[in-house]
Amino acid sequence: MKDQRKTEIKVGITVFLALIIFVWVFGWAKNLSISSNKIEIKVQFSSVAGLEVGDPVTINGVRKGYVKDISINQDKVLTLLQLDENVTLKNDSKFYITMLDLMGGKKIEIYPGSSAEVIDKNKIQNGEFVGDIASAMAMLGSVQSDLVDVIKDVKITLSNVNNILTDKEFNNNLKISLENLAEISNKLDNLLNQNSTEINKLLKNGNELTTQVNELIKTNKDSISQTLTSIKQVLNESKNLISKVNDLMDKTNKSENNLGKILNDKELMDEIKVSITQIKELTKILIEQLKDKGIEVNAHIF
Repeated sequence: MKDQRKTEIKVGITVFLALIIFVWVFGWAKNLSISSNKIEIKVQFSSVAGLEVGDPVTINGVRKGYVKDISINQDKVLTLLQLDENVTLKNDSKFYITMLDLMGGKKIEIYPGSSAEVIDKNKIQNGEFVGDIASAMAMLGSVQSDLVDVIKDVKITLSNVNNILTDKEFNNNLKISLENLAEISNKLDNLLNQNSTEINKLLKNGNELTTQVNELIKTNKDSISQTLTSIKQVLNESKNLISKVNDLMDKTNKSENNLGKILNDKELMDEIKVSITQIKELTKILIEQLKDKGIEVNAHIF
């Protein structure tokens, strides 16, 4: 009986220890803790790309918490991080979703920052997703068809270039063009050599002319300045005269001066027209009398 009793006690102790170890391992795997002094930080990402609840949160590579919850917040993904109580994050902390291992696991890496101000735990922080092998492979798969098309186009282009280069007619034309270009270059070279003396003289004359013009400007600097000043004054006076003429024309059109009143008075203009007509008729009569017998004058003297 005593041996059986001892055996039962040993079995009980073993089961109890195994249960404690199981609970501890389960809690470690699920990030469970009996301590309630935890820090919770909300971080939003544009995409979590496979991040799951329970994934680790590391600070400078050291595990200090886990992802407690993941939810959708409008067009963002909101994550709730639970961190150890001894973690201190600064106001310039950075949050990144990175690859945990080659199997595609994810984690959140935190760089605690160096600012003097402590992070506001009630404020939602912004994080970034760092591309990994899986996302790169997915992107490569999305552009695979485009790469195939590009390779086909390059192959066709190279084939066309090869056909052109192996075309005898094209090669002959290219050879003739190069020979003509070489001949033109030789002719230009000979022309320059033959006329180098004249070209040098022309350049020398140009330099001398430039020097003379500069000396002329220096010598007559005062006269040129006075001439320019006079021209400026004439332009100003012309501008004033034009302004006065425009003012006169404007007043004339509006009948604000005597000339305008005369030109815009219809009765007066009609009388002037009649007078001009009578003068023309009188002049015509006088001319006819002068041609015939002279001017006849009937005068009565009292």
